[in-house]
Amino acid sequence: MPHDRNTALLTAALDIAARGWPVLPLRPGGKRPALHGEAACTRTGVCTTGHVKWEQRATTDPDRIRAAWTTGAFNVGIATGPAGLVVIDLDKPKGSSDTPCGVTTFTALCERTGQPVPSTRTVRTARGGRHLYFTAPENVRLHNTQEFLGPNIDTRARGGYVVAPGSALPAGTYMLEDDRPPVPLPDWLCTLLTPRQPPRELTAVPVAPRSSRCATAALNAEITTVAATTEGGRNARLLAGARAIGRFVAWGDLPRDVVEQAFQGAGESAGLPPAECRATIRSALNWSIRTARPRETA
Repeated sequence: MPHDRNTALLTAALDIAARGWPVLPLRPGGKRPALHGEAACTRTGVCTTGHVKWEQRATTDPDRIRAAWTTGAFNVGIATGPAGLVVIDLDKPKGSSDTPCGVTTFTALCERTGQPVPSTRTVRTARGGRHLYFTAPENVRLHNTQEFLGPNIDTRARGGYVVAPGSALPAGTYMLEDDRPPVPLPDWLCTLLTPRQPPRELTAVPVAPRSSRCATAALNAEITTVAATTEGGRNARLLAGARAIGRFVAWGDLPRDVVEQAFQGAGESAGLPPAECRATIRSALNWSIRTARPRETA
């Protein structure tokens, strides 16, 4: 049986590497790399000129893979950055937490943004969560995130790895649930995960003085209300506030980026996740701009 297990994991590692996805050995029955860390590095072998981290040691070389997996029943890790992947990890709540599971949170995020739940390569994790595989966008450097998109949702990209199907933990085995090739990361998810740029200075934005004073006062009133809203009504209040101010954006009284930044800060101050704030604000402003009546009839 141990020999069969070793063979199955070796086969899994070779199959993944054949896709062009670099793999690394993980501890038998575990999720951590089965490679020495920097503190234990003896500066010999591949590390002669300096410690080589696991991401650099991940490989698609069949000979190196056979040499590693024939020595033990190592679980298989996929180095997401070198593989050109972004994996969304929809986890189950841990311990006695009453937070919604990642699948529920992600489905709600898709609904709020008016986007379908993406159909792509999917792996069922040992604890019953899901890994959604996407090809990484070009010219955008995405890194790992932890609950940035919402409770129990992590992402793995540059600097990260995921446990591959076929690997086993005490809680269960990672199983391929949808074997289609990964689809490109949807633009809306890429936007949410892209590191924010420094805000532009408000003074650099030309506005109409008379109307902008009224618009600015209305904006300040709304963001004050949003920031003070307690759990249970925060997202609804953010949505309503951004919709109310959206008409000033449509009329040219306020720059959209200024409004987005103001509501983003207010929503985060109220305790909403950054990604949820961005999605709600974007949806609200798009709706307001699309439906705004001319100023004289408003």
